[in-house]
Amino acid sequence: MPIRQKIFAIIVGVLIFLVIIELVRRKRLRLEYSWLWLLTGATILTLCFSYDLLLYLTRLIGAVTSTTTLFLFAFLLLLSISLHFSVRISSLQTTVKTLSQEIALIRGERSDSSGGSEPDRPL
Repeated sequence: MPIRQKIFAIIVGVLIFLVIIELVRRKRLRLEYSWLWLLTGATILTLCFSYDLLLYLTRLIGAVTSTTTLFLFAFLLLLSISLHFSVRISSLQTTVKTLSQEIALIRGERSDSSGGSEPDRPL
């Protein structure tokens, strides 16, 4: 790997680590999601420092160039992140639906016990 590409990859990997740590520190990113992005930075640094591993992986999957291997693994990582977030969104959507139904039931019980003349107000 040419030295310029190596330096660029090292800078990108370190920046990913620093940004993620700062986002977690400021509570803008939850710790449970940070591991995906830290894995991204670690993978970049690992492949940067062990170019032989990248060449081995390239031969293993039958790719022509190491760049193809990098793009393939980047695509797979983004695919797994998208899948993870889709699962989380589905779970949160179910939780919101359940909570909304429970609030509606509580409001219905409150209006029945007060004779129905009370306007809806926050719980």
